[in-house]
Amino acid sequence: MSERIWTAGLVVIGDEILSGRTQDKNVAQIALWLNVQGIRLSEVRVVPDVQERIVAAVNAIRTSYDYCFTTGGIGPTHDDITVDAIAAALGVPVVVHPQARAVLEKHYETRGGLTDARLRMARVPEGADLIVNRMSGAPGIRIGNILILAGVPSITAGMLDALTGTLEGGKPVVSGTIGCWVAESEIADLLRETEKAHEGVAIGSYPFFREGRTGANFVVRATDPALVQACIDDLTRRLEESGRAVMSGGI
Repeated sequence: MSERIWTAGLVVIGDEILSGRTQDKNVAQIALWLNVQGIRLSEVRVVPDVQERIVAAVNAIRTSYDYCFTTGGIGPTHDDITVDAIAAALGVPVVVHPQARAVLEKHYETRGGLTDARLRMARVPEGADLIVNRMSGAPGIRIGNILILAGVPSITAGMLDALTGTLEGGKPVVSGTIGCWVAESEIADLLRETEKAHEGVAIGSYPFFREGRTGANFVVRATDPALVQACIDDLTRRLEESGRAVMSGGI
């Protein structure tokens, strides 16, 4: 019987990401964090601050994977509509969470008080729990298999820290890397055959052009370190037999 693989999808929300004004850093940190939790990030979607687009993406991700993460759109301004969109996706009303209100009241006690705009950050889909945010007070939100996080990477990191160890998952994925000065297209068949020969292993190929030469790094991933090493050994052998020098750890 094959082992259960836990999966997650991520919806990155924000016009500023799509316009290029802000470079997303959350995909990488969430993927790495999920790996440690034993959960595989399987899909990422980037959507604008448009309710129907958020609803469609969240409904697709939450029904396709074990977990649906979102980042962005939970601040105090009028275009922060993630909470409303997710409530609409779930068919529940938006309510002010009493604990979130209390946290914000305390946080803003010496910062001008809890204004109507700041109170927006206490709104949650009905039935939701909170994710602690020690950075800026305004909490993240958890409802069902949906985890609603801030868009600011440092705040996202704090929310992930609060979630560490709380999600049901499988084994962490481990990886190993080798590099080779070779055009990816020249060894596509070799890579495919090697991956096929090692069940439970995935080989990622990452080509680059550097120092006037074409090369590629190959990352071997699996949940079993022994499988990773066996595949790396086999791939190294095949590349060397084809006349290429292999660099352990990548180039």
